[in-house]
Amino acid sequence: MTIRKALSCLRCLAATAAVVLLAGAAYVYLGLYPIGADVPHNAATYWLLETVRERAVARAARDISVPGDLEASARLLSGGADYNDMCAGCHLRPGEDQSDFTLGLYPSPPDLTDAHDTHGDPASRDRRRFWIIKHGIKASGMPAWGPGHDDERIWSMVAFLDRLPELTPQQYQIITARKAPSIHSD
Repeated sequence: MTIRKALSCLRCLAATAAVVLLAGAAYVYLGLYPIGADVPHNAATYWLLETVRERAVARAARDISVPGDLEASARLLSGGADYNDMCAGCHLRPGEDQSDFTLGLYPSPPDLTDAHDTHGDPASRDRRRFWIIKHGIKASGMPAWGPGHDDERIWSMVAFLDRLPELTPQQYQIITARKAPSIHSD
């Protein structure tokens, strides 16, 4: 290949790249992408966002140390009450299959009462859950609970999530009930 042909090929590639970039910029700035939560992403966008999320969470969570006491009943009770207060509206309670939030959010929040989490071994799932609860997921409706909750409280929610799919609605109600404040005066 001569130098002239190589330069011609490079110019052609540069021109093609410039056209693609300009077309992409026009697509973005003209507001052509359907951004409403009631219109699903196209397959390529969904794949890209899902892949970025899963890989980023896996990388960020890989060095988190899982406490050895996640099976403790105190964690289950504490985490259950927090789940009921902060999570159940989106991620459901046993016996529910939708809520007002699940109908209107896109992407739809995962139903955590269903034992569908297939993200590796139990320790990997726990690290992943901890990281997501603490840091949230941008543009998904999942808030970062870390700024207002210490790690112990978040680990208690993770402990509860480990048991949630096994609970009946009645068990859930008992475990998630908060102790009523005392009305006795001294």
